[in-house]
Amino acid sequence: MIKSFYHFLMKYRHPEPKDALSVFANEAFLDHSFPKTSEDYHELSSYLEFNGHYLESMTIFDEAWELYVLSESN
Repeated sequence: MIKSFYHFLMKYRHPEPKDALSVFANEAFLDHSFPKTSEDYHELSSYLEFNGHYLESMTIFDEAWELYVLSESN
């Protein structure tokens, strides 16, 4: 069974974020409306386009998505 993107992202949480991915993970954790069970790129992308004010750029999501796809394809 594939884990959700949110579940994958949580492994990047850090009390003192070292990079944009850690900041994203920390902020997504605090975002109570984040689609936590989604595995769908378009659903997540659309959500973040309208609600991801904590992302400096959608490039951060795209990079995280690539890591997610790689980790789930193994």
